[in-house]
Amino acid sequence: MALRPYWKGYLKLSLVTCPVNMTPATSESEKVRFHTLNKKTGNRVVSQYIDSVTGKPVKDENEAKGYARGENDYLILTDDDLDAVALDTVKTIDIQKFAPADSIEWVYLEKPHYLMPDDAVGNEAFAVIRDAMKADKVVGISKLVIGRRERAVVLEPRGEGIVLWSLRFGDEVRPEENYFEDIDDDGDPDLVPLVQQLIKQKTKRWSPDMVNDPIQESLLKIIAEKKKALKPTKKTAKARDGAAPASNVINIMDALKKSLADELKTRKAG
Repeated sequence: MALRPYWKGYLKLSLVTCPVNMTPATSESEKVRFHTLNKKTGNRVVSQYIDSVTGKPVKDENEAKGYARGENDYLILTDDDLDAVALDTVKTIDIQKFAPADSIEWVYLEKPHYLMPDDAVGNEAFAVIRDAMKADKVVGISKLVIGRRERAVVLEPRGEGIVLWSLRFGDEVRPEENYFEDIDDDGDPDLVPLVQQLIKQKTKRWSPDMVNDPIQESLLKIIAEKKKALKPTKKTAKARDGAAPASNVINIMDALKKSLADELKTRKAG
């Protein structure tokens, strides 16, 4: 079932325009979320804005955006002021540039969205733009206002639709050489083949089942037990009196050989 569109507007390439809508490609709505309660009454705690000087609550109609020009000195911007600077990119994704599909580094990709035609009339124009990018193996570069902020975006043809990625700006990305330059260039050539064997044994086709959230699963289990009015079992760890802490220093070659042996035993047992 399709979700309600997050954004509606137009996709434009020169004189070709079509109505489109956009929906986030990822969601955290299934995650366990908590409300803050008053432990004594069990009632929800409501947050509200408080005037920092008078200490009194501020009514919704009196809230405004403020720009600090000095200590405790603000310029107030009204909704009309903010609407006056609205850009064309609020409602139009105008593709001005293209780049090879494999030329954008992963670190610039921020959040994916699904872009699709908003009505049957725009299907042909949408398909032409999508198929042309796919044939030339390029992605479109444009801009779009998301949350009152204009963001750079990249449009990637994917299947029958287009995936729109919001992009991080250059000053938001830290150069990797600042962090990796002190790492040794080459690994031990005697260890690499062993690691390759281990990788080969553990390699399989990607599936979402490969990753899970153990904290989420544990929380759901506790909530289910609470619903049944059962107290969750508390596991207490038994401390070892007088036991010396195990050393963290290991031999990489021995560890790899043991990993390979254990993996083979598991595969044979399976």
